[in-house]
Amino acid sequence: MKHRFNTWALVLAGGNGSRLQRLTRNRQGVVVPKQFCSLGGGASLVHEALQRAAAVAPLQQVCAVVAEQHRQWWTQILGHVPDNNLIVQPLNRGTAHGILLPLLRIAERDPDATVVLLPADHYVRDEQIMATSLRRAAELADSDRESIYLLGVAPDEPDTEMGYILPVSRSPVQAVAVLRFIEKPSEIRARVLLDQGALWNAFIMAASARALLGLFEGKHSATVAAMRGCDATTIETVYQRLSNVDFSRDILQGHESLLKVLAVPHCGWTDLGTPKGIGLALEHLRKEDNRAARHADFPMHVNLADQFARLDLNRQAPGPSISQI
Repeated sequence: MKHRFNTWALVLAGGNGSRLQRLTRNRQGVVVPKQFCSLGGGASLVHEALQRAAAVAPLQQVCAVVAEQHRQWWTQILGHVPDNNLIVQPLNRGTAHGILLPLLRIAERDPDATVVLLPADHYVRDEQIMATSLRRAAELADSDRESIYLLGVAPDEPDTEMGYILPVSRSPVQAVAVLRFIEKPSEIRARVLLDQGALWNAFIMAASARALLGLFEGKHSATVAAMRGCDATTIETVYQRLSNVDFSRDILQGHESLLKVLAVPHCGWTDLGTPKGIGLALEHLRKEDNRAARHADFPMHVNLADQFARLDLNRQAPGPSISQI
């Protein structure tokens, strides 16, 4: 598959996955971050995200950001990733810093990079639809170096646990400006949003490294300067002084004029943020008996399908289950 020379993909794998800790415990009772778990006994979620990233960027330009405190989980799973493509945060200081640090590392290697940001804990039923949208977003960002292109997924239902992007107009093929963001609306509000053409916010985006770094200028410019050029020994000192900063709330908000949203057709996407979301994904996987077999060689720490069944979460809310190898 031919890739654009300056396209990089960054898989965001540093989160704690605290909302699903009941599901993500291994046999010893230790909580495993969601991205290092498997939905059905095959590849971990972070492995699937890396494969998704490879649809839009050459392998040598696929990077992942991870957290030092998760080293016991990612060392085995990500052992195939080159050292300079694995960016380790010494501490968790919010999603903004989890994006800023690897962005700076990519920009050092390729100042003209176009970067696609991909969370590591999503499920996509139809990967081909998502791959097409990722490549389209990268192309748009490559030709428009000032804008930031968000992927908004066509909703399957009025889900009250999702974040929504309301575009200024409906377009199935064109990227359009963003009117506003709405987080976890009521069911009535969610139905109204769907009628207005709102899309689920997948937290997937593409932009030039320069445009993304520009979001941090101003009140976060001192952090950018402190992180730029730091090596593995000095970055910990920088992180010790940082407060938690959320990328969506503290960075994107206020820059709506730079944002455009590209609609992704129905593709069975979910962020696996709730037991209900995991349950729906598992239901789809049951119809693909060969999925786990295709990824049988991948290491995994927790099988969410087994755990979901073991805990019998269906008695409380539709969703999945976990067990470990």
